[in-house]
Amino acid sequence: MVFSIAQWHQRYMQQAQWSASLRAYLYSRVGMRPSTKVLDVGCGTGVLEKELDNRFRAPSVGLDIAISALDFAQSYSRASRFVAGDACSIPFASQSFDITQCHFLLLWLKDVRQALCEMSRVTRSMGFVIALSEPDYGGRIDYPNELVQLGTWQTQALQQQGANPFIGRELRALFHEAGLINIETGVMGGQWAKTEPKSEFGLEWDVVCSDLSNNSTFIQQADQLKQIDQHSRDAGQRILFIPTFYAIGQVS
Repeated sequence: MVFSIAQWHQRYMQQAQWSASLRAYLYSRVGMRPSTKVLDVGCGTGVLEKELDNRFRAPSVGLDIAISALDFAQSYSRASRFVAGDACSIPFASQSFDITQCHFLLLWLKDVRQALCEMSRVTRSMGFVIALSEPDYGGRIDYPNELVQLGTWQTQALQQQGANPFIGRELRALFHEAGLINIETGVMGGQWAKTEPKSEFGLEWDVVCSDLSNNSTFIQQADQLKQIDQHSRDAGQRILFIPTFYAIGQVS
């Protein structure tokens, strides 16, 4: 299954919803205000740019290598600027921004250290570099137990796609190696208080099916696993927890 840009946009909005409370904390910590210049590396379809404009009127720039995503982003967040470019060779002068951030990006990069060095370079002295959310599938928890294998398969699928599904635990070390100071790292908590909308469940399973489209064993069991997943959610039993880390540091 190949996602359209509109489908990816829905996925990015879902991810942004997951980390909304964490962003509120981090943006408060850095004193986000209308004059704050923000670069969002790996911006996708502009979900976070729209938020920055709506909440803070902050002048943000989104950077991504996917032209189709940038075209969508420009129409979605018209007040923001979008630029094509690589995280490992950011096309801006040194000390151009107050904050340089990324969101569910580092796990996909082959050279995370170079990307963080570039993010630091384009950030002013005592400005902030922030990894807003990076997962660690090595700590994934699935319940009921019949769904544990699903997590194992997804982790393997991410690795086959070239991702590092264990990037979350590495953030603190990576930020230190990039020369950042006053580093804080942490992990988002999990709350399960209500049944999620069926649209959320459907989107999640679209991603699962896309990730595991080459897994013949999954394909044979997909309908049964989806039914177990749906039933356990309806019964208030489902637990799915993927530790998601953040890191924030300042440029010296």
